Amino acid sequence: MNLETYSKLDATEMADLVRKKEVTSKELLEMAFEQLEKVDPSLNITTYSRREKALEEAEKTSMDDAPFNGVPILMKDISQSVEGEPMTSGSKLLKGNISQHDSYFVKKFRDAGFHFMGHTTAPEFGLKNITESELYGPTRNPWNAAYSPGGSSGGSASAIAAGIVPMAGASDGGGSIRIPASFTGLFGLKPTRGRTPVGPGVGRQWQGASINFALSRTVRDSAAMLDILQVVQPEAAFQTPLFPGSYKDFILEDIEKPLHIAFSVKSPVGTPVSADAKMAVEKTVKWLEQQGHYVEEKENDVNGIQLMKDYYLMNSGEMNATIRGLEKAIGRAITADDVEIESWILHEAGKSVSAAAYSESLASWDVAAAQMAQFHRTYDFYITPATAYTAPKIGELTLSHQEQEQLRMRVKEVTKNEQQELVYDMFLPSLTYTPFTQLANLTGQPAISVPLHVSEDGLPLGVQVMAQKGEDHRLLQLASKLEQSGLWIGMKGNPFFEALQ
Repeated sequence: MNLETYSKLDATEMADLVRKKEVTSKELLEMAFEQLEKVDPSLNITTYSRREKALEEAEKTSMDDAPFNGVPILMKDISQSVEGEPMTSGSKLLKGNISQHDSYFVKKFRDAGFHFMGHTTAPEFGLKNITESELYGPTRNPWNAAYSPGGSSGGSASAIAAGIVPMAGASDGGGSIRIPASFTGLFGLKPTRGRTPVGPGVGRQWQGASINFALSRTVRDSAAMLDILQVVQPEAAFQTPLFPGSYKDFILEDIEKPLHIAFSVKSPVGTPVSADAKMAVEKTVKWLEQQGHYVEEKENDVNGIQLMKDYYLMNSGEMNATIRGLEKAIGRAITADDVEIESWILHEAGKSVSAAAYSESLASWDVAAAQMAQFHRTYDFYITPATAYTAPKIGELTLSHQEQEQLRMRVKEVTKNEQQELVYDMFLPSLTYTPFTQLANLTGQPAISVPLHVSEDGLPLGVQVMAQKGEDHRLLQLASKLEQSGLWIGMKGNPFFEALQ
């Protein structure tokens, strides 16, 4: 097998070839590592490579009945720990940290037959929508290396878009699957809260806003992965009933009746939205109407600005708790020099967050969830841009040294209410790029980003679709129909990927 053949395969096809003994898992890994070594110096995708271990495991381990037996994969350097390997969460504070065991989530991938190549880059603690950590430097977009692949699952998105692997581990706490999917032409699903495993004792990641899943190039790969991962865990804080059928089979069925669909191209926080983002939604809406569905321009009733303020208040409390936990682990106080500016400002602001304010912020999520549940009694789907713009340039959303110093001084001088305004203003340039994704995280709804548009500058931009809680199967089914339409761009126009063909 050569790289051209390898790069055309999705994970489902790779597993079928291994099952038929037309290719070995070692051959697939060798192709994956060959491409990784070719592109990683210019794109900065991985934190490390476990080439020798992976190839040795491929020779010794055969799981013929596993659905993805022999398929190479990269996991994300946040919460997806592999025993004996580094896990830094993108933070220089955790440089040298070695995982003592596979995470529960990673065990599910191992049981599915995947072979782990290493971990992909992520911003510190997954706090940003770009992947530019001080520890590893910026990760670049295969569509144009001057631009970011987004974040926080930016390394995973770049790995897939550069033809290294067909699927990669990812997580989504505010859009961290859908944002990089939008920026790199991939398919990204954030499942319903409680749908995928977290493991005993860690079931409240960002109070349920954050989930672990994967990024992929094809809908069927994500559908098959959800078949494997969906679970009801007695230990988990959040649960959702199991889908009784097979996601992979359901996406092949016809949509039985005309859908009622709402769409909006207005930013929920009042920020600008690009012509490309509007165009992506408009042509999607037109296609849906041509298929006989009822489509209406309609905004939801959620107060987007207040919801984001409540989201950042939660982030503040969680970051303060993270820093306190790390201080106990390392036996010393953590200083501003130990972590990046976003982590530090959230930590400092979190010191002033009262238990009552924290509880009130979470209660607002429940109000938003109720509003969206009512909204979906009328509308099957809610369509928006996945991102308001195509990818930002490398460094564009990274604060200068002077700006960082000003923030460090100011956060100590202002009141607790002003600290939260400071947090909002700090993230506003990033939020302007990605104002649409956080809603699904806070309501717990499933949402997807589908690759349906390329700008005149040659950069992709996704369309987001949200559905009622538990209706992941309907989102995947719609995505499958869009995948078969002329709108789906996939890797068409991606120079890194096309160079393989």
